[in-house]
Amino acid sequence: MRRAILDRLLQGPLAVGQLARDLPVSRPAISQHLRVLKLANLVSDRASGTRRVYQLNPQGFESVREYLDRFWTQALEAFKRKVEQQ
Repeated sequence: MRRAILDRLLQGPLAVGQLARDLPVSRPAISQHLRVLKLANLVSDRASGTRRVYQLNPQGFESVREYLDRFWTQALEAFKRKVEQQ
């Protein structure tokens, strides 16, 4: 569900109601998922009248990309060492 929310937010900022309209879960469930995504710094929100509008947080995705780059570099180096030992 969180990936579906992120996919929808790729199109631009949306309020919870707009996100819930096309997803098979309730608005409270969408809000819970958004809270988790916000804690992970993958989305940010702002007030727009009485609603909260959510959008992707590019800095959060940059952190994920950096982590994955380090992870795969280390994993591939370990694999290379193992293969070369044989």
